[in-house]
Amino acid sequence: MSLSGTAAYRGQGDLPPLVAEAVRLAERLGFAHSCTPEQGRLLQLLAAGRPGGVVGETGTGCGVGVAWLLSGAARGTRVVSVEREPERAAAAAALFAGVPDVTIRCADWSAILADGPFDLLVLDGGGAGKGGERPVDPVVALRPQGAIVIDDFTPADRWPPQHAGAPDAARLHWLEHPSLAATELRLTPTLATVVGVRRG
Repeated sequence: MSLSGTAAYRGQGDLPPLVAEAVRLAERLGFAHSCTPEQGRLLQLLAAGRPGGVVGETGTGCGVGVAWLLSGAARGTRVVSVEREPERAAAAAALFAGVPDVTIRCADWSAILADGPFDLLVLDGGGAGKGGERPVDPVVALRPQGAIVIDDFTPADRWPPQHAGAPDAARLHWLEHPSLAATELRLTPTLATVVGVRRG
């Protein structure tokens, strides 16, 4: 979820067809917080590396992230996403109604755990430990060598990374988690994502 992610698609050409449809849906519903094209292309790449696996996402929004995941996923890969806002969940479910192996649920982020463990889990709408919430346990949520993605950080320019003038506890949780090999990827000059892979 990016604050102006939907607007970032204006003037973008050569989008996968489902991504373009999801962006139009977000525009119609006035949903501004879709993942950006840069985040989407990273999701596309990561999904391509998990053929036949199970991919989860918290925070469906209007389905832009799901559409990017599907654009990279091989046939037979199962994609599950949860969205707590009923109108958006229903609209996204309708968008993907004809797409095999996709499930959109109206639920709190923690409901995603029932479909795990995951080969790839994108924490875009809860479970990342931001704002004092409880972070998901990667040992529970991921299969061995499964990957986890946490979006929407400002790129770090010092160590430890800072947020609001203090060490960024949420980011450090993932970067230093003993069960993960994790790193921060700078996607734009103002946007970074943490990606981790479960050890073992």
